[in-house]
Amino acid sequence: MKYNYRHLYYFWVVAKEGSMSKAAERLDMAIQTISAQVHELEKSLGFLLFKPAGRGIALTESGFAALKIADEIFSLGEKLPELVRDAAKSPTSKITVGVSDGLPKLVTKQLLEPILKHKGVQLIAHEGQFEELLGKLALHKLDIVLADRPAPNNKNLQLYCEELTKTTIAWYSPKELIKDNKKNFPECLNHLPVLLPTSHSTVRTSIDQWFIKNNVIPNIVGEFEDSALLKTFAASGLGVFPAGKLIQKDLKETYGIEFLGTCDHIYEYFYGIRSEKKIHHPLVEVIFKSHMNHS
Repeated sequence: MKYNYRHLYYFWVVAKEGSMSKAAERLDMAIQTISAQVHELEKSLGFLLFKPAGRGIALTESGFAALKIADEIFSLGEKLPELVRDAAKSPTSKITVGVSDGLPKLVTKQLLEPILKHKGVQLIAHEGQFEELLGKLALHKLDIVLADRPAPNNKNLQLYCEELTKTTIAWYSPKELIKDNKKNFPECLNHLPVLLPTSHSTVRTSIDQWFIKNNVIPNIVGEFEDSALLKTFAASGLGVFPAGKLIQKDLKETYGIEFLGTCDHIYEYFYGIRSEKKIHHPLVEVIFKSHMNHS
């Protein structure tokens, strides 16, 4: 960044006061000093911001554009003492999390549990497409992204990625379908109605390969992008479905769904992604450390 914010501030005061002399009086500085600082800003930007107008000065078109931005910057700056004071009175740790749309909701809950145990945490969660979330993370609009895939190797994004946990894939069924099932697992999947995640899920390809390996020709009655919607339909009795053993207890308690069998050697991996900066959000560090200690 070529220009200096102090120079921009002096320009802003001059523009607001309407003259160098009034600005110098407000800032308790010499007119020559103010004039020199404004000239330095014009030099760094490459455009004149003021022009002669009678005995005084007026803004150029470039000056009006600069004033509009300066108004936004310094009006926000004036709010800083109040915001800091309010934060000190009622300390709240705000964390903004991006959740990839391929990540199961119950897994998201488990990944965030370590920070929800802390007092005064305000969680803001945004769900979206993986690439879109990484772009927001790179622009520091998010503190962390949780996903079912690692971040790509892209030096321009400057992201740090860590596997938080993994889980074996298993099959689950609503109780009424288990009662009617007379075949052993996995042969029963040839006869039971099957619900699957769409191909946007990283684990779908592995499941399709597992079908072939185990001579299963599934009767697919539904495919879902949203994992919570899939589980809702499964709970209504529509079909059996694959999900991580990590959430087996939650599936039974939340949806009344029973364990059916395990897909050997098929795993689903979950990652935490943050920007590579020197100072990190303390709650992001809690997420990484909690799951790394249990991995």
